[in-house]
Amino acid sequence: MTNNTKILPPSGISPGDHVKKFRDAEHLWFWFMSCRQKDTMAALSFKQMRMRTLTHNPYSCEALDVETLITRLFLAGKLNDGHLQVLKEFGDRRRAPNQHVWAENARAALWSSAMRVIASAASEKGWME
Repeated sequence: MTNNTKILPPSGISPGDHVKKFRDAEHLWFWFMSCRQKDTMAALSFKQMRMRTLTHNPYSCEALDVETLITRLFLAGKLNDGHLQVLKEFGDRRRAPNQHVWAENARAALWSSAMRVIASAASEKGWME
């Protein structure tokens, strides 16, 4: 018996459509955080949610795929609580921590470590250039 399972692209993408890849892990992370913020804002406003339409996602994955990837990296021990806190904090700020600012120096090291882990995993999935 053969397995005829097809792997489908993210919703809104037809076979043959041009799919963008992320430049780096930071691009992937900030895109994900932007998607999460849009989802939160839409949920807060019933009118916006009602008016919301499906839009074409030009990227090679969906926000849920990124969330699943981060969860799996955490459960595998490749990301820890410190990584997740820094990712959330600076993802909300839409910027990476600055290693030259004393108050952000330790968090910049965690950020860089997390970005290396995410970049490796996202590259394996074909999401990055």
